[in-house]
Amino acid sequence: MSEDRHPVHESQAIERLLSKMSPETAASFSESQLIAINKALGGRSWARHKVDVRGTINIWRSSFYFVFLAGRNRRELSRLEQQISRATLALMLALFVTFSTLFGLLVLYLIKSALGINLFENFSLGIWTWFKANILNH
Repeated sequence: MSEDRHPVHESQAIERLLSKMSPETAASFSESQLIAINKALGGRSWARHKVDVRGTINIWRSSFYFVFLAGRNRRELSRLEQQISRATLALMLALFVTFSTLFGLLVLYLIKSALGINLFENFSLGIWTWFKANILNH
């Protein structure tokens, strides 16, 4: 069995369909044709996941199920999904850069204040005083 075979080859629906054909006909389908047939039959091309947690919670007279799945996305994204993915990535990157910049400025401000350097006479943000009182306990 080849390692690079698509999971469609392990689909029960595809196996049943191909078993009802002559071996020559079954072997004539390409991988993309089998994937399309599997999708048309409602087969699950996402059957295997790195994380697959399923369970049931009983609350009084009701029963609820939960499913948590995670794994590599093997499907092609629509144009809208691609745009949302790019926008989300850009937002996360902007948040990371903003947080890193603000944290870096805070560290530089604390170092400046610890060294006793005043950029503006008689002006303080109060961060160094708070830091000394609450973090350094002085």
